[in-house]
Amino acid sequence: MDSAMIEVRELVKDYGRTRALRGIDFSVPRGQIVGFLGPNGAGKTTTMKIITGYLEATSGQALVRGLPVEEHPLETRAHIGYLPENAPLYEDMMVQEFLDFVADIRQIPAAQRRQRFRLMTEVCGIGDVLSKNIGELSKGFRQRVGLAHAMIHDPEILILDEPTSGLDPNQIAEIRKLIRELGREKTLILSTHILPEVQATCDRVIIISDGKLVADDTVQGLMTGDGARIQVLVAPRGESPLEMEKVVESLQKPDSVRSVSVVGEKEDGLAVDVLSDAAVDARRDIFEAAIAADLALLEMQRQSVSLEETFRRLTMEDGGEHV
Repeated sequence: MDSAMIEVRELVKDYGRTRALRGIDFSVPRGQIVGFLGPNGAGKTTTMKIITGYLEATSGQALVRGLPVEEHPLETRAHIGYLPENAPLYEDMMVQEFLDFVADIRQIPAAQRRQRFRLMTEVCGIGDVLSKNIGELSKGFRQRVGLAHAMIHDPEILILDEPTSGLDPNQIAEIRKLIRELGREKTLILSTHILPEVQATCDRVIIISDGKLVADDTVQGLMTGDGARIQVLVAPRGESPLEMEKVVESLQKPDSVRSVSVVGEKEDGLAVDVLSDAAVDARRDIFEAAIAADLALLEMQRQSVSLEETFRRLTMEDGGEHV
C-alpha cells in the first residue's frame, strides 16, 4: 500500500467546556476500507468533519495526502467525497439539476460530465428518478442521490457516514458490494452502527469512545483480541473418573495456552474452556496435551468473540454510560 492518504495527529476538539476529542491518532493508507465505530456522542462525526474541513480542530492536525487540511482546505477537499448521515440535498431541485449543480461546484469539465453522470446513474441506481424533485423521493433514493453527490468528482477518498441508512435489504447488499469495489482503488472511511456491515466490508476497524481511541485492528483481530476461545469436551480413556484439577493442569501445559477453566460436567465428559494466544491455533497443542494426559478428546471447537461483544466491552469499559 502507498503512504497514508489520511493522517490524524493528536486531534483535540472542544465545544466550550466540553472536550469532544481527546488526542485521537490514526492513519489510513490508500486502498483500505476502515470502519469507524463508536457510541453516539463518541466523537465520530466531529472527527470526520475535521478531516473534511467542515470544522477546525482545537489542537492537533488532520492531513489529507500529506497536506494539513486547515492550511489547504480547497486542495484537500478536492480529493474527498463526503456523505453525511443526513445528506445535504436541495429538495426543490430535480435530481439531474442537482447533480449538474454539484458538477459546476466541483468544476468537472464538460467533456467528462456525461461519462460521470452515466456512471453515477448506473452505480447508484437513480436512473428512474433523474427527472423527479428530490423532495418527492423516498429516504432510500435520497441516500442514493447523496452518494452520487459524494462520488461525482471521482475522489480518491470517500468518507461515508451511515451510507445504508434508510435502504432496504437489497439496496444495502448493492451498496456493500459497491463499497468493496471502490475499496480496491480508493480510500474509504465508513461510519455505521450496523456491525455486520463492518464485518462484510471493512479491512480494519477503528473504535473511539468518549473522544479517545480505544481500538485499531482488523475485524478478526478485534474478535480474537483477548485470545481465541476453544471449547473442549474430554472424557477418561479408562474406568477411572476425571479429576478436574489434573485436566486443567494437563491442558494448560502448552505455551500457546493462556488459561483453562472448567465449564461443567456433561453426560459424556467434562466441558472445558481454553483461552489461547490469538495469533496461534492451539488446537494441535491441546490435542497432544490431552493424549499425553491419557484423556479422550471428544470435541474441540475454536470460537471467536462477536464484533458486537468486543464493541460493547471496549466502549462500556471506557465510558460506562454509552448505548
